[in-house]
Amino acid sequence: MLVGLCQARSSHTDLKVPDFSDVRHPATLDPTTPTSEERRKLFKYMVLGSAASAGAVLAKGIVRGSVNHFAPSKSALEVASIEVETSKIPEGKSLVVTWLGKPIFIRHKTDAEIEEQKAVDVSSLRDPVPDVDRFPDLRWQVLIGVCTHLGCIPIEGKGDFGGYYCPCHGSHYDFAGRIRKGPAPKNLEVPPHRISGDLLIIG
Repeated sequence: MLVGLCQARSSHTDLKVPDFSDVRHPATLDPTTPTSEERRKLFKYMVLGSAASAGAVLAKGIVRGSVNHFAPSKSALEVASIEVETSKIPEGKSLVVTWLGKPIFIRHKTDAEIEEQKAVDVSSLRDPVPDVDRFPDLRWQVLIGVCTHLGCIPIEGKGDFGGYYCPCHGSHYDFAGRIRKGPAPKNLEVPPHRISGDLLIIG
């Protein structure tokens, strides 16, 4: 009998849902109105967005200032290239100058030296680069006087090939600065240079 009564009670559909509007906060009566939690999230997003924008502007200013600070000055750019009067270097003679803190070996080659260097089979060399690809004018040999092994300064007119000899570890270069013997892996480097009239411009 009790079971039947409970089953009859559960079948009632005329029960009203309680209305608590009188005790609810006015801000929660309209379901389309954002809640306080949603408003807090919106405020947080606005703050984060403003901070990100300000950070981007600040970072841009820092980067621009750093670039301007580390950019080479006009005076530094002026010394980045040097000029050498070719008339002061007789044929068959050499001159050593300094460019960007490095020794530069300049030689005014003779016709015999040019022909001797041309006779070498470049394909047999460790660093097979033809002279015509290294020097814009074969009469003028311009080399960075730093051994390509560990950075020592070679001695001119020494070694087994009469060019340059590195006393630190025994690398031998010929007069064209090509590595011929020893541990150096590459020829002596050639700095950017050009001939303009009576001037040799390096850099």
